[in-house]
Amino acid sequence: MNDTLREARNSALTLLAFAVIATALMAGVYALTYKTVRANEERAKLAVVAQTLVPGSYDNNPAQDALLLSAEQAARLDNDGPSQVFVAKQAGKAVGWVFESTAPNGYSGKIRLLVGIDRDGRVTGVRVVSHKETPGLGDYIDPRKDKNKAGPWINQFVGRSLANTTEKAWRVRKDGGQIDFHAGATISARAIAKAVRKAVQW
Repeated sequence: MNDTLREARNSALTLLAFAVIATALMAGVYALTYKTVRANEERAKLAVVAQTLVPGSYDNNPAQDALLLSAEQAARLDNDGPSQVFVAKQAGKAVGWVFESTAPNGYSGKIRLLVGIDRDGRVTGVRVVSHKETPGLGDYIDPRKDKNKAGPWINQFVGRSLANTTEKAWRVRKDGGQIDFHAGATISARAIAKAVRKAVQW
């Protein structure tokens, strides 16, 4: 009986030693790669943010001048977690903002967006950050997957504002508005149009 207990104890100690070593190795790898991973994430985020702003209109890093929205403010953009507004500046003055926004009612779930807006309240660009829309049907909302490379669907929002686009015009053409859509994927277009307008209103 004592031999059995001794073997069980030794096995447990061996497993514990392996667990401690594995945890230490994982922590070490994380510590060594954390800064690199963060830097890569920062570059990737800045690249997408830049696609929603007018090239050459700002001289700062909008990601470094980002503002954190309160839970109440984020909810107004249908975001369900911490949200940021990336601030574009020229000579220290704000010239544009890029809002994190969510279209909660996409065909296959939430569509997360970045919406760029200038000082005059005009949309400077929109990019889809993540979505689960049907491949080959509803994923045209992402310019990387839109077959029309010369004039991606998402670009039709550029230049729109509350001043030059009526509430009805923000709807898809099927609903009497001005927003184009692809046949069979109206829900995706409708959800994004509503989310972009909310960001402009905000």
